[in-house]
Amino acid sequence: MMWTALLLLGLAVLLLYARRTRRRNEPPLDKGMIPWLGHALEFGKDAAKFLTRMKQKHGDIFTVRAAGQYITVLLDSNCYDAVLSDVVSLDQTSYAQVLMKRIFSLDLPNHNLESEKKRAEMTGYLTVFGAEKNNSAALAEIYEEFRRFDKLLPKLARTTENKGNEEKQIASSAREKLWKWLTPSRLDRKPERQSWLGNYVQQLQDEGVDAETQRRAMLLQLWVTQGNAGPAAFWVLGYLLTHPEALRTVREEIQGGKHLRPEEKQKNTPVFDSVLTETLRLTAAALITREVKQDKKICLSNGQEYQLRRGDRLCIFPFISPQMDPQIHQQPEMFQFDRFLNADGTKKKDFFKEGLRVKNPSVPWGTKDNLCPGRQFAVSAIKELVFTILTGFDLELCEKNAKLPLVDPSRYGFGILQPAGDLEIRYRIRS
Repeated sequence: MMWTALLLLGLAVLLLYARRTRRRNEPPLDKGMIPWLGHALEFGKDAAKFLTRMKQKHGDIFTVRAAGQYITVLLDSNCYDAVLSDVVSLDQTSYAQVLMKRIFSLDLPNHNLESEKKRAEMTGYLTVFGAEKNNSAALAEIYEEFRRFDKLLPKLARTTENKGNEEKQIASSAREKLWKWLTPSRLDRKPERQSWLGNYVQQLQDEGVDAETQRRAMLLQLWVTQGNAGPAAFWVLGYLLTHPEALRTVREEIQGGKHLRPEEKQKNTPVFDSVLTETLRLTAAALITREVKQDKKICLSNGQEYQLRRGDRLCIFPFISPQMDPQIHQQPEMFQFDRFLNADGTKKKDFFKEGLRVKNPSVPWGTKDNLCPGRQFAVSAIKELVFTILTGFDLELCEKNAKLPLVDPSRYGFGILQPAGDLEIRYRIRS
């Protein structure tokens, strides 16, 4: 009798929730054909394709249902900063806590994100985790295990891994190994306050985090600092190798800066900066998510006002707008290495849509009040890596007319996209 009652109660709640209708001044509502599930499968399979279809159907703002959650998607890039500046109505920590639990088996309910942002101004494995135990064999082992874990990250976030089967076991095994390998010996003694990781550990200890949770937090830091830089470097080199004019121009720029001091070389690279910005425009595809804590009115750039409903989720997807918007970028799907250069070789800042200047033609690092704190170090690291490879090696494609591999569509929403295959090259050390 109890099970019957619970089942009937559950069905009643489901039917009540499924009856949701659009209220006055709310965005267009698209619940999908499947009760409760709604658009969850299509959203998870290829978010870019799905949201592009929804944008064509509804415009720059709409609400969809996905696995019982109502998600309002905002694609008017000129109002991103204004909308997300309201940290009272829109909360970024709740969903982040959910993902930390799902992906990293990590619970940090009292963690101060703002304090961490101020501290987190540098990345890179050796920079973050120090030099002890970092011989090439150990690094290779950590890298391979991290890749095994990272490949499953979208499924972990969406809880679509095979329960009790191979994928769940792989993720659990990888986490355990990485927790063990990444645990710094300084956890057992007073942290070195001058080090990046030492400061992070000290913050966790000040917040009363136990030793086991501190150990698990190391994997989170590895992913935060390394999960996007590697794929970004892959795409930069891939685009250069498949676009000879871009590669030739960047090589000439590097040669021209040989006489400069090391710290000046990276500051005088407008061509490479355009290449990197264009690469990120094509591959940076994070979903910026907020929980709506109270009913909120938002205003689009055309003056139209809409009401957000408490309990819903707000998502912004800069990959679609502004980055792939054909009204802002001609042939947005094409790589144009000089897209962000003026005719005189200086940085291009002015882009327009329907006669109005676009505030941000690309949003790879987040919005105004929530920029990635490690963005400058990440750019420097990518630039240093690419410059080292291009000056130290001769590179060529194994197949002259080879194309870049397609992206893995399951990675939409999780930062820099990852390739679904390889790009084979030949290389030799330059004499």
